Amino acid sequence: MQRGAACVRKAAASAFVSTIVLWSSGASAATAAIPDGAALGPHWAAPFAGILLSIALLPLVAPAFWHRHFGKIAAAWAIAFLAPFAYAFGLGAAALAFVHAIVAEYAPFIVLLTALYTVAGGICVRGSLHGSPRVNTALLALGTALASIMGTTGAAMLLIRPLLRANDDRKHIVHVFVFFIFLVANVGGSLSPLGDPPLFLGFLNGVGFFWTTSHLALPMSFICALLLVMFYALDAYFYRRAGEKRAPNLDPTPDSVRIVIEGKRNFVLLALVIGLVLMSGLWKPGIVFDVPGAHLALQDVVRDAALVLLTLVSLVITPRTARTGNAFNWAPIEEVAKLFAAIFITIAPVVMMLRAGERGAFAPLLQLVTDAHGRPIDAMYFWATGILSSFLDNAPTYLVFFNLVGGDAHALMTTGASTLTAISAGAVFMGANSYIGNAPNFMVKAIAESRGVRMPSFFGYLGWSAAVLIPVFLLTTWLFF
Repeated sequence: MQRGAACVRKAAASAFVSTIVLWSSGASAATAAIPDGAALGPHWAAPFAGILLSIALLPLVAPAFWHRHFGKIAAAWAIAFLAPFAYAFGLGAAALAFVHAIVAEYAPFIVLLTALYTVAGGICVRGSLHGSPRVNTALLALGTALASIMGTTGAAMLLIRPLLRANDDRKHIVHVFVFFIFLVANVGGSLSPLGDPPLFLGFLNGVGFFWTTSHLALPMSFICALLLVMFYALDAYFYRRAGEKRAPNLDPTPDSVRIVIEGKRNFVLLALVIGLVLMSGLWKPGIVFDVPGAHLALQDVVRDAALVLLTLVSLVITPRTARTGNAFNWAPIEEVAKLFAAIFITIAPVVMMLRAGERGAFAPLLQLVTDAHGRPIDAMYFWATGILSSFLDNAPTYLVFFNLVGGDAHALMTTGASTLTAISAGAVFMGANSYIGNAPNFMVKAIAESRGVRMPSFFGYLGWSAAVLIPVFLLTTWLFF
């Protein structure tokens, strides 16, 4: 707990010091202006590409180095953008870009993630069911339903250990956790901004809270139903297979129908988290606080402050045994906090160029997803967003295409609704295509392997997604986009 609080204080102090450094010269951030995106060349996207490629490749080619130094690597890419930007356009412009990225976008994003991670991490499900095809399918369906309420990270962390205990006397179980990643860690989070980080970023940019629910319900239900049927058939095959024996490297626990939930008070806190996010979308007092580089609405300030308070309350009221039972620690959220700080900073020039439209450096990308009459091609947006979300993190990928199509939430929710649906679906659904598409994917893999499950390699997992997910997404394209 103390280490987590220290990490939060350290991150806040670092952000404060960085801001002071940028403002400390004669240039004034208050009078500076962020340059037009049309004036930026494609080389300004290099730091953004650098941080994303580092996230994708370094854990695979140099895991020990990455885990020791990922924070320094992230900071280096952020500086690689801020320093040249300050030199080219002035310290004031760099300060505006920095403060907008951190205060207006990163802070609410990481505050919500931390709250969901902490509250969900205080709910420990004890006991063990027998991992029959019916029980496994029911657990995956439950996790899929919970993912849009408590986030893909929260739902995955809540149910991964009960699922492991339920199946620790079976030999062929890799498919169970592959489909768990497909459904609980990704597709299930598509019905609300709480479900997956890309949708929360859309919410922060003006997309209505329930807009996502109404527009993604049909494609999400279709994909989930199809994947659950496929999973049940595959799991039943392995379950009935002759010679099914307990895997020798697993430590079985006695099967029991008695389930004990520890840390139940966190369900109340979880409901309050949901209520706060809803409040910030429905309550519009019209009070805005202007700071250089950002406009902070009162409802957003109240929401974020209350979320921080709920996080601290969860730490105080949760029994220590509940977090111990979940093997709760701050490492995952610390990694997300450091990496996404760099992502939100380095994506700033990319967003500027995208908003410049045909005048910007990304005009060829705009032409790729636009027909001869200048209208967006929804199927292309679905696949372009999805393919990039498979190998880059899906949250910044969503932002890229959201801004490519104009970045006006009101217009996208009305006349551009089908295109925004395609972007949202591509980012959330296809984050399941690889281990690096969405943060919970690697977390599930690591926890399963710690219990002796031989999860597929990076390319082995790609084989699973190519065989299972790609045909499903092709059918989804035909039906909905």
